[in-house]
Amino acid sequence: MSIQSIENVDVTGKLVLVRADLNVPLSGGVITDSTRIDRFLPTARGLMARGARVVIMSHLGRPDGDANPTFSLAPVALELSEKLGVSVKFTNDCVGQSAEAAVHGMADGDVVLLENLRFHKGETANDDTFATKLSVLADIYVNDAFSTAHRAHASTHAITKKLPSYAGPSLMAEINALSSALTTPEKPVAALVGGAKVSSKIGVLEFLVPKMDKLIIGGGMANTFLAALGHDVGKSLCEMDALDTANGIMDAAKASGCELILPVDVVVAKEFAANAENEVVAIDAIPADAMALDVGPQSEATIIAALSACKTLLWNGPLGAFEIEPFGHGTFAVARAAADLTQKGKLITVAGGGDTAAALNDAGASGDFTYLSTAGGAFLEWLEGRELPGVAALENQSETEAA
Repeated sequence: MSIQSIENVDVTGKLVLVRADLNVPLSGGVITDSTRIDRFLPTARGLMARGARVVIMSHLGRPDGDANPTFSLAPVALELSEKLGVSVKFTNDCVGQSAEAAVHGMADGDVVLLENLRFHKGETANDDTFATKLSVLADIYVNDAFSTAHRAHASTHAITKKLPSYAGPSLMAEINALSSALTTPEKPVAALVGGAKVSSKIGVLEFLVPKMDKLIIGGGMANTFLAALGHDVGKSLCEMDALDTANGIMDAAKASGCELILPVDVVVAKEFAANAENEVVAIDAIPADAMALDVGPQSEATIIAALSACKTLLWNGPLGAFEIEPFGHGTFAVARAAADLTQKGKLITVAGGGDTAAALNDAGASGDFTYLSTAGGAFLEWLEGRELPGVAALENQSETEAA
């Protein structure tokens, strides 16, 4: 892709406006998970070390254009100060007099965090005037928030028309990882797609089938495929109105030479509850009063064997109800096997999505994957082959400058 990275730009003494994703969960004004801050730290440190005057902007939650203190980024400023080892100045607005005064008083290496972008309706409206107000705060714009790139907002899209615009290292890493798995993967390449419903991932499945050598289906959505094949899935989560869709995907896989891997056995229980009484049954022996909540040991072995024969794995979605004991065994076993293959240099593993990240963390495998995306919607839209406005805006500017 013809996107220019900020890594090759002289930023010394320049006001660099960085779009980060610091949308962290808060409870009573206290950050409960700082993963997104931790992931942004290398970008901030790199710009500081190169003498930039770093102006950070982000959203937090959905305040719907109101300056609601519940959604203030003030706690994030304190966390950044502690982790960066500098005093991060926080402004009470992201545009206007207070923001302008803060950035104009900066020295090389200083850091300012602007208040929540979504306190202004112009942000989500991709408003040109709001983008102009942001642009006066800087000399250069950097997008380092892939997770927001699927939205055409003022801080990701309109602003690229106001300032020289570049991709930050985190955004570039995300694009490179996804491109390596989808565009130029080491083959054979497999995709593991799980989750609750086929209907939520039709676009993903249809886009992946012609690109994959193997497609592994898990989670609740596997039940719909099993039902389409004529199996009685009892009380399992199943979309009866999506059977034709499942059949169409199976036909497309067969036509393109993509091996479709479905469960051959499942763990069933009569209630969806932690430590519910359960048993392993073949897919043609699911009791009428029970539901499939995880893949069984034979399915685990089949999936792991398939991964052992591949060079690249793209993973989105769990294989079962991993958040409830003991129905995470299948997901965790496959995750650990994929992580082991990765560490041995036998498999490139790229995973993403909120549930996927949580499952891999619970399995203790996330740190051993080649790349784990924290993006949700943007990751899924990329898997559907859709254009991401935030990425396209950077690419379009690069092409314009080249011309």
